Amino acid sequence: MQTKKSKKSTKDSNGDGCWLLSGSMPLTFGCIAVFALLVRVIVSLNSYSGAGDAPKYGDYEAQRHWMEITLNIPAKKWYQNSTVNDLTYWGLDYPPLTAYQGYAHALFLHYFHPDSVALITSRGHESPKGKLLMRWTVLSSDVLIFFAAAIYFVIVYYANRGKNKQQHMAWHLALILLGPCLIIIDHGHFQYNCISLGLTIGAVAAILSKNELVACALFSLALNHKQMSAYFAPAFFSHLFGKCLRHRNPLSRVLQLGLSVLGTFILIWWPYLYSVDAVKEVLSRLAPFERGIYEDYVANFWCTTSVLIKWKRLFPTPSLRLFSLSATLFGVLPSMVQQIKAPSDLGFLYALLNSSLSFYLFSFQVHEKSILLPLLPATLLALEEPLLFRWLTYFALLSMFPLLCRDRLILPYVTLLILFVLIYYIPSIISTKKHESSSTGLKKLVMILVLLCSFFLHIVYVTLQPPQKYPFLFEAVIMLLSCSQFVTIAFYSNLKQWMLESSIWMETEKKVQ
Repeated sequence: MQTKKSKKSTKDSNGDGCWLLSGSMPLTFGCIAVFALLVRVIVSLNSYSGAGDAPKYGDYEAQRHWMEITLNIPAKKWYQNSTVNDLTYWGLDYPPLTAYQGYAHALFLHYFHPDSVALITSRGHESPKGKLLMRWTVLSSDVLIFFAAAIYFVIVYYANRGKNKQQHMAWHLALILLGPCLIIIDHGHFQYNCISLGLTIGAVAAILSKNELVACALFSLALNHKQMSAYFAPAFFSHLFGKCLRHRNPLSRVLQLGLSVLGTFILIWWPYLYSVDAVKEVLSRLAPFERGIYEDYVANFWCTTSVLIKWKRLFPTPSLRLFSLSATLFGVLPSMVQQIKAPSDLGFLYALLNSSLSFYLFSFQVHEKSILLPLLPATLLALEEPLLFRWLTYFALLSMFPLLCRDRLILPYVTLLILFVLIYYIPSIISTKKHESSSTGLKKLVMILVLLCSFFLHIVYVTLQPPQKYPFLFEAVIMLLSCSQFVTIAFYSNLKQWMLESSIWMETEKKVQ
């Protein structure tokens, strides 16, 4: 008996199984997590947004300044303009949970290096010790929230799958934890997207494990950390509402979920609930309509089509807000209808992708870094849609290339892309992934041409100077190419959501007990 078991184990690790799973699962997950942490540490040794670029620097200084403000003035005044809190100098423009996070990190920095968060005098602080402590705040946030949520998701996602699919657990976790876009933005450029995205992954995993109340609380926390988490809101709402309609007591279930959301929001917003004006003051900071419908060269619909239609010149801001709202709602509506009609776990993941892509393409004031949001559900769908995931990851990176060049992050950009390709094409995994062998000759030819064009753009951007008459020509071409791929993916993903297998549709028609 013992010999048979040993032979079976050997076969699993050397034959049908994946080499990543040759050891115990906790050990495998631990090795992946340690390697992912090491990669983040190496990337953090590079430059960051606004390094040495006075007087306003960049995102690094914005995050440090929020720590300075939250540590030194009362919570009620964090969003108020004053002599000590000049809102024109990186004023807080994220929800209260981001401010609380800044305060917690400020306590850490103040303990080890008080000068880095001193009121007013610390502006533009870039000492080596201060930068080291700032980097550690991102690393610790990533490990405590994003890593934990990713492991939770993988365990839940593969819990009821067959043995031949469970062998992909380590591969999937590696792709989530070693996603090049999130790593280079959080640990290179410098942000804390790992917190809101980690909370979102936790909410998704909670839904997959039938813990909807926990999911509502976690997603509410994500919304209260970064308002861009609203990109996922239509998917969460439609999926949960569809399940409520099939519940034994629909009204009671809606009430329970609503109380979970309301309770979380009250807890987070408590310091500002003393007056309506205080709430409005915070809300006004979260929706900066005065900045226009887009900034820089972001690869979404409005910026891309502005090559032909000068939106900002032709229409006032109120009209553009209406256009944006209408287009975004139109984009998310098909996905929402499908989930209300037939909610399913797989359909929910597609809905997250479709909803976030619609927001990225059509919503007001989108930044290059917002592509991280649709990239998250694409990563969660990596086993189901490997080609879509690979394609979106590559063009998400490409769309941010000009931004990362300004931050002097070309080396980590290339290195992370190579690492991603190596992990994605693990031989024992790629042979069994779906849709890889189904591409037609024409489709492969088009893909090769697009990739060659993107490679050529990389070379041109870093080696040549654009014409003086068109100083942003290269950025515009990168934007056009990336946007075309995002639109293609959005069409495909919406169609795929509506064409889910009939067995999944039939399963979701059952009453939820």
